[in-house]
Amino acid sequence: MDDGNSPYDPAHGDWQTLITVFSPTEAYLLRGVLQAAGVPAAVADAHLVQAYTLLAGAIPVRVQVPEHRRVQAEAVLAAFERGDYGLSDDHLGEETPP
Repeated sequence: MDDGNSPYDPAHGDWQTLITVFSPTEAYLLRGVLQAAGVPAAVADAHLVQAYTLLAGAIPVRVQVPEHRRVQAEAVLAAFERGDYGLSDDHLGEETPP
């Protein structure tokens, strides 16, 4: 079964935590953004949060990347937080041709 995490490649170095969040959904979103940008990424501890929902606020979910790709991952995360990957609203209010 594929869990969506990128496969481990020793050539890229050990996994390092890029960011911690308290929502598994946010962690999966960030993993997808990183993978779409070509950065291997994995989510850790999401199942703990889902299993122990009463403790969800105390268990951070980690988004991890290989150490040799960390600089690239930080740039992708910064671009995402700036809104660089957002969709334009320029098309709103325009009619689409039939």
